[in-house]
Amino acid sequence: MAKRIDKIKQKVEAEGEVFVSDLSRLYNVTEETIRRDLEKLKNDGVVTRTYGGAMLNTTSHNERIHFSKRRAINLESKKKIAKLLLREYGDAKTIMVDNSTTVIEAMKLLKDNRELTAISFSAQIFQELDGTNMMLVSTGGTYDERTRSFYGSLAKENVRKYSVDVALLGCKGLDMKNGISDSSEGEADIKTEMSSRASRVILLADHTKFDQTAFVSFLNWDKVDCLITDEKPDDSWVDFCSKNGICLIYE
Repeated sequence: MAKRIDKIKQKVEAEGEVFVSDLSRLYNVTEETIRRDLEKLKNDGVVTRTYGGAMLNTTSHNERIHFSKRRAINLESKKKIAKLLLREYGDAKTIMVDNSTTVIEAMKLLKDNRELTAISFSAQIFQELDGTNMMLVSTGGTYDERTRSFYGSLAKENVRKYSVDVALLGCKGLDMKNGISDSSEGEADIKTEMSSRASRVILLADHTKFDQTAFVSFLNWDKVDCLITDEKPDDSWVDFCSKNGICLIYE
């Protein structure tokens, strides 16, 4: 059993998401056996259970996944959040955006906005927005192929040159006490700087990020103006956002 669970762990870390029916066929065991295996991985903090399977725990393990695989995790939730942002976006003309997969889904819906200027430390965004009508500005910096983004002192210094209407940020974890967190200290540092250069901070986070804490906190709740998610969170979060003057948007 231990050997099978280790193999399942390796598979979910490589692919981001697994399904009970597929694993049952692959290892020639019952689906109930696979469900017990996934429950153990859930208790160990490795996965989050989903309908019909499990996905890699996005707050503690996303840093191990290459961008190309990470982007497929919870894709429908990310697309839903992107559409909600489009409805609530307003008339911002200048924005800073991070390298999160949710933010990139949102930017794809804004690519035809000729009046928009976007500043980002993501390198992937230039591929995703090929043919865009907006003005795209890169921070530059030290390139990380795994995340397809830039980091370091140069990226941070270039962010400081600008003042924008909106900072559009993703995260790995949301916690009422510890604030907003991410798995990479280098990226978190740039996100903090972006939030300080924006008149309004909009946070995009799917339902799996709530009540989670990642490696490094980069933003306190008093800096967040709007939180957009894919489904209604627990009532305690609704109350929390209301008390802290945060516009909470969900479908």
